[in-house]
Amino acid sequence: MMNEKLSRRHFLRSAAMTAAGAALVACQPKTVIVKETVEVQKEVEKVVKETVVVEKQVEKEVTKVVEKVVEVTVAPSEVKESPALFALVTEGKLPPVAERVGQEPVVINVTDEIGSYGGTWRRVAIGAGDVGIITSRLSYVGPVRYTQMASEIVPFLYKGFEVGGDGAEFTFHMRKGVLWSDGQPYTADDVMFYHEDIQKNAEINPAGIGGWLKVAGEPVVIEKLDDYTIKFKFAAPYGLFVPILASPNGQGTFNNWPKHYATAFHASYVKKEDLDKMVAAAGAENWVNFFNSKDDWNGDLTCPRMWPWPMVRVPPDIPAVAERNAYYFAVDPEGNQLPYIDRIRFEVVENIDLLNTKALAGAVDMQFRHISWVNYALYMERAAVGQYEVYKWTLAEGSNYCLHFNLNHENPGLRELEENVNFRHALSVAIDREEINEVVYQGLGTPRQASVLPTVKGYKPEQSAAWAQYDPDLANKLLDEIGLTKRDAEGFRLNLRGEPLTINIEYAPVFGPWGDITQMICAYWKNIGIRAFPKEESRTLFSERGQLGTVQDMSVWTMDRSAHPLVEPLYQMPRRGGTPASVGALYWDWWTSEGKQGEQPPPEVLKAYELYEKCKTARNDEELVRYATELFDLNAEQTWFIGVVGLLPHVGIVKNSFHNVPKEAVSDWLCLTPGNTFIEQYYMSEV
Repeated sequence: MMNEKLSRRHFLRSAAMTAAGAALVACQPKTVIVKETVEVQKEVEKVVKETVVVEKQVEKEVTKVVEKVVEVTVAPSEVKESPALFALVTEGKLPPVAERVGQEPVVINVTDEIGSYGGTWRRVAIGAGDVGIITSRLSYVGPVRYTQMASEIVPFLYKGFEVGGDGAEFTFHMRKGVLWSDGQPYTADDVMFYHEDIQKNAEINPAGIGGWLKVAGEPVVIEKLDDYTIKFKFAAPYGLFVPILASPNGQGTFNNWPKHYATAFHASYVKKEDLDKMVAAAGAENWVNFFNSKDDWNGDLTCPRMWPWPMVRVPPDIPAVAERNAYYFAVDPEGNQLPYIDRIRFEVVENIDLLNTKALAGAVDMQFRHISWVNYALYMERAAVGQYEVYKWTLAEGSNYCLHFNLNHENPGLRELEENVNFRHALSVAIDREEINEVVYQGLGTPRQASVLPTVKGYKPEQSAAWAQYDPDLANKLLDEIGLTKRDAEGFRLNLRGEPLTINIEYAPVFGPWGDITQMICAYWKNIGIRAFPKEESRTLFSERGQLGTVQDMSVWTMDRSAHPLVEPLYQMPRRGGTPASVGALYWDWWTSEGKQGEQPPPEVLKAYELYEKCKTARNDEELVRYATELFDLNAEQTWFIGVVGLLPHVGIVKNSFHNVPKEAVSDWLCLTPGNTFIEQYYMSEV
């Protein structure tokens, strides 16, 4: 939920940022020396030869710093783009930068100072799939965008909007002259293609338009008013529409499918016999799978993008590389085209320990993702030698470790317990959160229940304290009252059917020291007669099992999204999911299918669903806060999720040669951190 009232005036005021880019060239001959770090490899030699001279064939990857000299006509004080791109302009290979950024580029303020061009931003990913954050956290090109503290939303890809229809209609004004990465125009036709030919296509989207684009039982209607104006119309007021549009949901929804590119693979635009040949040549199952694959970040690299750095090399080729978009529509306050940095380079490792080892060895220029705060003291100790600073941003996590019950477990003996609120309360109060904070989190966090951040409207201290006290006597009392009084020879309780009771706690060791905490929780629960075991899995397997909805006993994920919990309420009600895993998959299926699938939920779960719908359609801030408070209170009482320790810092490494990274920021998936810190204005210098 937003911490401020969103109003038309606020957005129009924010839109004033978007002044046109400054005029570009003067006429004094000047020789510009362009220094580039170029990835040279045998299979890409053809591309490399366009800019450098390769003296001999290479069998393995090497990195060279080469120097090329180009005669250009420009006054140094008026260079408004990367010198490497300007050289291509003088050679006739690119249009002038004024034509590439468009008539109404977005102006991005710099954190500290106007940057300089060049450099390769080194990052490390855990597994090939982790490179995929290029589509989200390292792009964040949506109609609107959260700012660094996640408390404000500003226009970005679109220059502004107006609200009408009593809060049910939103008219957006697109920036004129914005281009895809291949230089083709981005207009309302691209939005309408996505809406009419993808969202409403029964083969591509058989379930129809739903989720956040469906309100009061009716899907959104999108109208093209002119080439740069579109209107979103909903069946009821939609107070959460703009905050959701600024989140990952809206980030690529209406700017991922260039019409001029995608129609070449769409059944409505291509003759069947021609499309069948393409599908067969690609080895695809059908035309829909073939069509969808064309948009994959690691699929067809010719697919035009809006990203500041589109991919040019993807796994299994390692390192993966993304390079500057010459047609990016953003400039700094002096009119210099962004981004400043030439390229992003991703090394890929198998696990978080290897990633942190590389960071400590100096192989990372700037990164928060997967940088473990467990190594905080070591990072601080080595900072001077490694020539970096350790930053601490605010994690939007209600709890770093969040236990999920499974209300729809396939084992009836376990399901009837997990559906029992007193059983959930008993397991919660049996956990010593203070000890976990001191032993595992080094005292850096706050022991608390699974609840939203204190900055969120609707939060009350009672929510984060509910059933979070350490009270094993109360836990035993609650379990006895349920009827779990019979025990086996080892002293562990039997279930209500007289059968052995065992809980496997499944987790993927991704965003915290979850293995250590799970071991401690198993020990706490042993003290109250509950047998539990840790079950570590790969993230892929964990997600698959979570999505099934009925097989996991309990699961662990991080309770992120807690600065704007209503934007994506994964921890406010039982749902189906992979990461985080399902809590009430069958109930969610019933709700989202309007009773056609799944199982009808019990009253308390149904109430949560209804309260969230009221939040979505709130007409004003007062209504929104009232419904949100009621929803948060319901969660505190029901304890569908168990929180342990939250409000931890997000630790990151920033090299001394890496600049314009803010010292303070809110870090969260919903604001696509670090995208909300405007990474386009990051720049690098030599130490």
